[in-house]
Amino acid sequence: MSRRVRVLSSVAAERAIILDVRTPEEFAAGHLDGAVLVDIKDSSFDAKIAALDPYVPYVVYCRSGNRSAQAVERMKAVGFTDLTDLGSLENASSETGIAIVQS
Repeated sequence: MSRRVRVLSSVAAERAIILDVRTPEEFAAGHLDGAVLVDIKDSSFDAKIAALDPYVPYVVYCRSGNRSAQAVERMKAVGFTDLTDLGSLENASSETGIAIVQS
């Protein structure tokens, strides 16, 4: 199964949690509908990640792909296994078909 099909299946089944790891300001300017903000630059990032269920799928994105890649690595280090890094917001929207909305 391709990554796109797997991501779409998880999102459609409402099993995947979509994480936006950008800043609150970036999130407010536009984010995937239903995304959860967990700012990787925030000092509480690791604590927030530790509070998440490591056994559900996560789809992670940021502005360009750098922060999402870092977030995925940090999540893997603490036991998360079902992680998909979609890179930028625009790519995440394209891959999932989820609209970009503003707060």
